[in-house]
Amino acid sequence: MIRLHAALQQGAKLLEDAGVDAPRLTAEVLLSHAMHVDRAYFYAHPEQELREVEWIHYGRYLHERMRGKPTQYITHKQEFYGRDFVVSPSVLIPRPETEHLIEAALPLVRGVVVDVGAGSGAIAVTLALETNATLIALDVSFDALQVTAENAHRLGAKITPVQCDLLTTFGDASIDMVVSNPPYVAENARDSMQREVRDWEPALALFGGKDGLSIYQRLIPQAWRVLRPGGHLLLELGFDSLPAVQAMIPAPISIHKDLAGIPRVIVCQKA
Repeated sequence: MIRLHAALQQGAKLLEDAGVDAPRLTAEVLLSHAMHVDRAYFYAHPEQELREVEWIHYGRYLHERMRGKPTQYITHKQEFYGRDFVVSPSVLIPRPETEHLIEAALPLVRGVVVDVGAGSGAIAVTLALETNATLIALDVSFDALQVTAENAHRLGAKITPVQCDLLTTFGDASIDMVVSNPPYVAENARDSMQREVRDWEPALALFGGKDGLSIYQRLIPQAWRVLRPGGHLLLELGFDSLPAVQAMIPAPISIHKDLAGIPRVIVCQKA
C-alpha cells in the first residue's frame, strides 16, 4: 500500500499533467477529504500508509478533478466570510469578491432584507448571522434553495427560503433592503471561460443573457417597486458592467471596489 507522501507526489503530478492549477495544494485538499483529516496531518505522518478505502476515494477524487470538476464540488465545501458552506453543482461556488457585498451591506442593514438569487445562501446566511435583520432568501431553483436551507440549518441562521422569479411575489414598498449577486456573464463569453466554471457551475446562476445585463434590467425596476422609502439596493457587478447598470438606477449611487480596484458593488437608496 502507498504511503502518504508518495500519494501526494503522485496526485500532484497527475493534476499538473492535466493542467490543474495549484496541483500540490489540490492533491492535499483531495487526500484530506478522502481521509477525513486536515492537511497538517500529512506533515506529521508522511510515512503512514493509506487504507484501501482511502486510496480508492482519493483516486476517484483525482479523476474527477482531472476532468475539470471543481474541487469545491468534490469536497462539497467552500469558505465564505470565515464560515464553511456546503456547495453542490446546483449552486454557484461563493467567491471572495462577494464578501465586498457583505461589507457594503452590513452598515445599512435593517428590517426586512431579501437576497435575490440566494444559491448556496452565502449572502443571506452571513447577513442573518451578522445582524438582527429578517432575511428572506429567494431563488428560482428549488435545488438551490435546498442548499440554502441546509447551510442555514448547519450554521444556525434564521432565514426564510422562498422559490420565486426575482421579486415578483412581493408587494409594493414592503422590503427594507434588496441584495443580489445576479447572473452577469454575457453569453458570448462562454467559450473563453475556465472549463471548471463553464462546464460545471449552473448556467442559470452564471449567464445574464447576450450582454450579461438581462437580470439587472428586470431586477432593478422590481427592486424599486418593493423597496420602502429609504430602503437600499445593493448589487454585485460584473467586470465591466458598471456604466450600463448605473444607467438603469433612478438614484445617486456609491461604488465599492475590490482589492484590484475593480468596481464590484453598486449601492443606492430609494428616496
